[in-house]
Amino acid sequence: MRALPRRHPLRLDMLMLYLLAVLVLGAWRDAAAADTYYVRTDGGDEKQCNGRADAPYPGSGSKLDCAWKSLLYALPTDDNPRIDRGDTLIIGPGDYMIGWGAPGAGDDSSRCYEEAPYDCYPARPPSGRSPEEKTRILGQGYDTGCKAPPKLWGTQRVDMVLNLQRTDNVEVGCLEITDRSDCVEFHTDDNVRCERDKSPYGDWASGGIYAKTSRNVWLHDLNIHGLAGRGIMAGDLTDWTVERVRINTNGWAGWDGDVGEDESSNSGDIILRNVEIAWNGCAEHWQTGEPFACWAQENGGYGDGLGTARTDGHWLIEDSRIHHNTSDGLDLLYTDESKTATVVVRRTYAAANAGNQIKTAGNALIENSVIIGQCGYFHKKFDMTWSDMCRAMGNALSVGIGHNQKTVIRHNTITGEGDCLILTSGGDNSSRIDILNNALVGQPDFLANGDDNNGELTCGHYADKSEAVVNFSGNAFWNVKDDQCFKGNQCGRNPRLTGMEMNEFDAVPLAGSPLIDGATQSADAGADYLHHARPSGAAPDIGAIEVQGGKAAAPAASSGDAATPERSGSGAGSPDPAISEPVAPVQPSAKAIGSIVIASLLTAGIVVGLRKQRARYQ
Repeated sequence: MRALPRRHPLRLDMLMLYLLAVLVLGAWRDAAAADTYYVRTDGGDEKQCNGRADAPYPGSGSKLDCAWKSLLYALPTDDNPRIDRGDTLIIGPGDYMIGWGAPGAGDDSSRCYEEAPYDCYPARPPSGRSPEEKTRILGQGYDTGCKAPPKLWGTQRVDMVLNLQRTDNVEVGCLEITDRSDCVEFHTDDNVRCERDKSPYGDWASGGIYAKTSRNVWLHDLNIHGLAGRGIMAGDLTDWTVERVRINTNGWAGWDGDVGEDESSNSGDIILRNVEIAWNGCAEHWQTGEPFACWAQENGGYGDGLGTARTDGHWLIEDSRIHHNTSDGLDLLYTDESKTATVVVRRTYAAANAGNQIKTAGNALIENSVIIGQCGYFHKKFDMTWSDMCRAMGNALSVGIGHNQKTVIRHNTITGEGDCLILTSGGDNSSRIDILNNALVGQPDFLANGDDNNGELTCGHYADKSEAVVNFSGNAFWNVKDDQCFKGNQCGRNPRLTGMEMNEFDAVPLAGSPLIDGATQSADAGADYLHHARPSGAAPDIGAIEVQGGKAAAPAASSGDAATPERSGSGAGSPDPAISEPVAPVQPSAKAIGSIVIASLLTAGIVVGLRKQRARYQ
């Protein structure tokens, strides 16, 4: 029998080296293949220009190196993008129509035509190659401060201005997203309601950004406003980061996370940083930006600033402003307690929302925030009814908790005119809520006084159907119902804040305030609301603001009856700590938000039945 030849011992190694070289070369070629395309108002169509140069169409010729004149040539409505995975699309200054009648709309499209103008939205951009090699849709100037972002405006009842459905590894930045109509979809006022039944429908769009089943997305330096429905409609997200984004004055809601039953839960890290969410549930005069015709649920509207369906995920809301929405401000009451959901709210200003200012459920940390429950702000204003005031009793902070879960509420300044400043609900004797070093300032109860219970005050804390262990330590109670207070807390001492009345509340302690150096509980809360270090003196201050050598100020709750959205820098004499000037963006590294909570909170437990039908926190 003939012996088999011996294998050369180096052949396997050589084969492995060859395969490795092929993979490296392929990856290098893949990275090198990423291109940059351009859109500008003086560009051409897809036959005239190839989009590969930041240059105008010269007036004659075809397939030239020049920019396209519409986003719909880069992301056409036939759903065959002309850009590839990992490419960058730069949109030049100016205004760009999105919808039926816009350049490129309906070209060879099976979904966009005259009888279906609502489907004339851009194709979803192709997913990036990886979280580090994103496909990028950017306004020119994104890297120099985004001083004059290009405007994408929807028309003819288009469903969305930007489509991020089933799109992963994408960056969108330095854009204004809006429409050119004052109308609100389905509004009860005939003069405000959008035309939906016959063409022409008008220059309105239902939504700004729509996203579903989307991973590793970075939104930054966006101004999303004036849409007839929602600013953002997004759910089933994984690892989204949203920075320096305004979502204001959209007719139904700011961010609606309910994209379908059992299809809306999020996962991974959901980060909102330097975000403003305001005046949602209001129409917008598109030429001036002023809100009007604000409405809410009693008239068939909605009005949440941000609300989700049942959701998982590690949520971080940081350095943000959530105010003057016609229902709840931040509604994360439906975080799925049966899973690993966590919520961190840090250095956030929540004020003058008509429902609850902040709602959480499950493991949560709320710290260094100013919460002003002026839930009656919209009384006798616009199209708001009495029943829309202080919805769900108007509790300033509502916290749900389940079995073996923990919530920490520390170093906040909380005032309000709802039923209570803090409502806790659910949980058993394995659940724990630590309420530490907060300044709790009561006000006359808006609904009670409206029902002729004159003089009734908001309560400091109420536990609704809850057996959770609640620990109060180092807090200051002032002007609350029945003089509620607990041993180990400051009781009945005027906190001496710069503004104490509801309409002019200012959380900065005055000289001589008992809040200064008054914290007795070590809470390790880090920087205060204004990013000042703690402690500044012999001990940390109670509340959200650590008084320093110089004067600091927090924004006031409202600006009288003026119907103009608050802008960066408004308030009592200091720059807005939440919405900073945009800078050259740098994609943040992946955040383990869960670890922030785990450091302070217990591990997640079983679900507790929390439903919006509960009277005190619906």
